[in-house]
Amino acid sequence: MRPRVTPRFAATRGFVVVLAATSVSLVACGDSTSVNPAIPAAEAAMAAGDITCIDGKIQAAGSSAQANAITEWVNVYQTACPQSTIDYQPVGSGAGVEAFLSAQTSFGGTDKPVVEEDLAAATDRCGGNPALNVPLVGGAIAVAYHLEGIEELTLDPATIAGIFSSDITRWNDPAIVALNPAVALPDAAIAQFHRSDSSGTTANFSDYLESTAPNAWDYDTGKEWTAPGGQGAKGSDQVIASVAQTPNSIGYVELSYILDAINAKPVSIDQGAGPALPTAENASVTLASSPALNEDGNIILEIDYTTQVTGAYPISIVTYEIVCSAGLDASKNPELVAAFLAFAASDSGQKLLGDIGYVPLSGDLLTEVRQSIDTVLAGAVR
Repeated sequence: MRPRVTPRFAATRGFVVVLAATSVSLVACGDSTSVNPAIPAAEAAMAAGDITCIDGKIQAAGSSAQANAITEWVNVYQTACPQSTIDYQPVGSGAGVEAFLSAQTSFGGTDKPVVEEDLAAATDRCGGNPALNVPLVGGAIAVAYHLEGIEELTLDPATIAGIFSSDITRWNDPAIVALNPAVALPDAAIAQFHRSDSSGTTANFSDYLESTAPNAWDYDTGKEWTAPGGQGAKGSDQVIASVAQTPNSIGYVELSYILDAINAKPVSIDQGAGPALPTAENASVTLASSPALNEDGNIILEIDYTTQVTGAYPISIVTYEIVCSAGLDASKNPELVAAFLAFAASDSGQKLLGDIGYVPLSGDLLTEVRQSIDTVLAGAVR
């Protein structure tokens, strides 16, 4: 497929993002007097040369942590390129990787990089060409709580591990009280929510607990929740909804899901350098100090969950897109994959992340990500 020229924008045609239970897509609504709010961002991105329009459709699936970011990118890209359709299903990292490996999708999204056997399987799926982990969305995992009348709450790693392993079961437990001496904690049972689906957010969260509280966390890490007790909910959206609807509850979600949540507030985490809230700014402190291993465009960050840097929020994450460097079947529209990811990694695309609670990539990491996507583009046009 050949890139198209810059389209004109019609202020009389409205578009709306449709976020169903399992998909993110953009559809036209017909004539309307309302102005699509994505038009200014799309026009700016086109003017900056950050969008190349490729006709056609791609399907992708994976991490729900990045769903809000993908929604924003899809909205802007499809507004600029109305002959393009990107359908992303936020089914969780595990299901997203499986969909990519089984050739159901053009790319996958995962909060944990694809390695070892899965990376070998991904290379097979790419016709023997290297599959790449491309970090594209920076963020944080927020521990969200719902306690009536309590606006601030501080926990440390051992206490968080105790709550999510069901060793700490009441809000007035001495360990929680000691960290919050000025807070009137209720004598109430803790309702704990975790992910019920195969989840990269769970993998990162359990890795964090194992790294920072090994004496309090004695359960397997990975995409499946293995600790006893609590209640499962599918996807970050259902976890935050459960916390918001349930007094005396707690759960873990990607940061962007808590920003506008009613009744749910973020926990400050104290690892010895003072409490740190999950904010994009605090997460960026952690990500900026995380080394990136780059093997021919396959980029994996090593995040130090044990950081004690002042202001650093420890449970910081990146979401990776798993893509073919070459060999993606033409029916999966590899040129559109490369064009969409190139926009996401552009200055315009990364700026959108900062506007909705994610952490924009920057510096050498962003340069390497763009070089990796250039490899995908080169493979797409062979």
